[in-house]
Amino acid sequence: PPPILISSSPIPRPIPSHQGPPSPSPPSLSLSPSWQGAFLVTQAVAKALVESGLSGGSIVHLGSVVGKVGNLGQVNYAASKAGVEALAKTAAKELARYGIRCNTVVPGFIRTPMTDKVPPKVLDKFAAMVPMGRLGEPEDVADVCAFLASDESRYITGASLEVTGGLFI
Repeated sequence: PPPILISSSPIPRPIPSHQGPPSPSPPSLSLSPSWQGAFLVTQAVAKALVESGLSGGSIVHLGSVVGKVGNLGQVNYAASKAGVEALAKTAAKELARYGIRCNTVVPGFIRTPMTDKVPPKVLDKFAAMVPMGRLGEPEDVADVCAFLASDESRYITGASLEVTGGLFI
């Protein structure tokens, strides 16, 4: 089985609190892409690791600062990312006895193809909110994921590490 899992989920279509899909909601509009995907892949990898009898492993989920603080028009995304973080903490408690660590990386404003669509004036406003004065780069997140996947983080489990440049401190 793979000893390391880095789980990143797609971003669902934004849904404000006062609007929403009909019930039952279509999977593309629900929490499924983020939360259910993270749950299913965690379950599959954890099962394989436990059944292998090998000790150890690292599961790293990508959350979002939006899961901690919310965001206008993204009630479904915020709820799903908060759920991913709770999933990781619960899995950490359940899997620690097998030597399997489970953590969450919580990015803030990161320069990605998604942010490339945002007008520069708006990006400048976001960057001004960050104490470090800039948006994060994908490498900033990747480095934290690599650390959590490595044996250098062997005593870290159930943690949520923010990669936000100090946003919200």
